[in-house]
Amino acid sequence: MSEVNVPKRKEKCENCTKQCNKKQSEDGADSHLEKEEVNGQEESLKISQQNLEELERVLALNKKCDVSKRRVLVASVCPQSLPFFAVKFGVDITEAAHKLCGFLKSLGVHFVLDSTLAAGFSILESQKEFVQRFRRRNHDSTSAHRVLGSLVTPHICTARSPQQIMGCLVKDFFSKQQKLSPEKVFHVLVAPCFDKKLEAVREEFYNGLLESRDIYDLMEQRKVSVEELDSVPLDHVLGEAGDAALLRHEGRGSEGFLEHVFKHAAKELFGLEVQEITYKSLRNRDFQEVTLERDGETLLKFAAVYGFRNIQTLVHRMRKGRVPYQLVEVLSCPGGCLSGRGQAESDGGGRVDKALVQQMEDAYSSLPVRLPELNPVLQTLYREWLQGHDSTHTHNASHTLQQPDTHTTPTHAVVRRRKMDHLIMKNKVSEQEAVPPLGH
Repeated sequence: MSEVNVPKRKEKCENCTKQCNKKQSEDGADSHLEKEEVNGQEESLKISQQNLEELERVLALNKKCDVSKRRVLVASVCPQSLPFFAVKFGVDITEAAHKLCGFLKSLGVHFVLDSTLAAGFSILESQKEFVQRFRRRNHDSTSAHRVLGSLVTPHICTARSPQQIMGCLVKDFFSKQQKLSPEKVFHVLVAPCFDKKLEAVREEFYNGLLESRDIYDLMEQRKVSVEELDSVPLDHVLGEAGDAALLRHEGRGSEGFLEHVFKHAAKELFGLEVQEITYKSLRNRDFQEVTLERDGETLLKFAAVYGFRNIQTLVHRMRKGRVPYQLVEVLSCPGGCLSGRGQAESDGGGRVDKALVQQMEDAYSSLPVRLPELNPVLQTLYREWLQGHDSTHTHNASHTLQQPDTHTTPTHAVVRRRKMDHLIMKNKVSEQEAVPPLGH
């Protein structure tokens, strides 16, 4: 015990004190890393549970237990998953959605919802936040610590992702509409990529995630043919009857955040109507920029950065203070959401099936476009669920609590978060810092 206290004694030499302090620091770091490893193992366990086996376990329990104890299963389908089923089924997207709904309900799923609505919420809140940040940019400090967490985190858009908003919507509004407690609802997301499972471990949003190919493989295992599936319309969040038309947002298959914010900012900030957006490729087709100019002056410059190699390049430029963009849309999947590895890989695995991706892009682009501002269901939900556009409930349900730090925020960038969380976590910034739980 006496040796542990040695560094605190003034009579010890400077070198001894430095060495002992270094040892204590290393011990503390090891302890921290051990805690991180435990947390990582717990997260990995939760991710591993997000599979067909977990869904089938709940379905099996529902058949055995008393009606009062059964879970109500809700499946939210990402719009980027529907083109995969359209191509595989050889039908249009609307019919594919109905066939998918019929299959899921044949398994025992009670409700199947389209999550495009949640993307509309996220787009509207992102637009509003960008304009607010842009207008106060001259009041922000231009300094930034050279640590990834404090370099990147202050820039991340606080608007929740479509996945998180859909989780809030189902566990809060929809469950109340159905007179259910949130714990009674077993909420599953059908998504095009594995990366969304990192968000889905948050049980206040979801109880599991299935990739598009998981469901298609299950159909093949059960020898279910498309022809024998019933065509069942998707359910409505508001509970109304009837078959609502499937719509998409502007953009290249990844919900179109950049396009929507760019056009909204051009009109709101400069009074300019932008009809078409022209992308300029830089390093490759997954690192592109768009520019708004007037009389030779650059008013806005946005970038779309997809894939971790390009994201690393972006962060490297941020460290050097050489990012000329006011907004960057960041995605971990090269090629965007339609190219997610949960549906775009070839049957042999390992490589992206480019022909399949092209077919999915064609199918997705066939859907009609509607601005979220013109969606009457969104306006109803703002009024009935969130008590208005600027209410506290809207802020809590649609935004994380992480706020930009005016002491470390440069004037140049709002990073549309999409997948930047993964990059932050790789550099030892906790998920709690990047995405705090709702209501905390």
